[in-house]
Amino acid sequence: MPGNVTRASAALLALGALAYTAWVLEAVLRTGLDPVRTYVSELAASDQPFGTFFRATDLVSGALVLAGAVLGWAGTGRRGTRGIGHRGTRGSGNPWSSEAGPAGESWAVRPPASEADGPGTPDAGPVRRRVREPWSVLGWGALALFGAATVADSRLPLSCAATTDPACAAREAAGLVPATHTAHAVSSGLAMTGALLALVALTVAARRYGRGRPLARTGPVVVALEIAATVWTLAAVAAFEAGKGTWALGAGQRLQVLLVAVWLAVLAYSLATSRPAPEEQR
Repeated sequence: MPGNVTRASAALLALGALAYTAWVLEAVLRTGLDPVRTYVSELAASDQPFGTFFRATDLVSGALVLAGAVLGWAGTGRRGTRGIGHRGTRGSGNPWSSEAGPAGESWAVRPPASEADGPGTPDAGPVRRRVREPWSVLGWGALALFGAATVADSRLPLSCAATTDPACAAREAAGLVPATHTAHAVSSGLAMTGALLALVALTVAARRYGRGRPLARTGPVVVALEIAATVWTLAAVAAFEAGKGTWALGAGQRLQVLLVAVWLAVLAYSLATSRPAPEEQR
């Protein structure tokens, strides 16, 4: 990834991670909500005293991550021009060699026509073609989905906090709440789906394609913890909707979103400390 694009993407993702943890300010703000029992998104509900503030931080974090993901998509990797037998093909007998390229792609380098096509074929010199790296493509796309869905979340707030307000819970069960409750559930689900896919795909990409050493080392641990926190959160939501208590729903979800922010910070650090290929430094 060219240096300027790397730094811009890293900065956007780091700021997005910071904004995504704005909910920790509930420790000093009098929100009136129990962090162990309530949804994080209830902090941004329309009837909450700091709802406008938390909706604004959601909007900012989603927009920053979306922009960072787009830059990551546009500039990941480097263009290679090495010939036969370099990394990944040496000794394989495959005349096509590949290097990481932009947008999560590899560049395959074709040898001279005299070697690849036999005698009598005009030598057109090395020819490059794009070979997509599916894990990188999936990861940046999923991260963009997460950012876009988080922006949508901020524009589709809950009207009240059902986990602490029995009247709100009754209206929600009777279908008497605004349609934004259903829309918010959809956008939140898309956001977390995108986050999980991004965590897994870009962590696999870092390990498989040899990029982002901090992410390659710590990513698997964060992914495992994130999956555990997600299972906890989903079980707690199911218990709450079945009238069996909250099962510390708020704690599980706060751990879930905190781990996403931590992973974003690690990704940003990995991008910021990565070294571009020599041809990209020119």
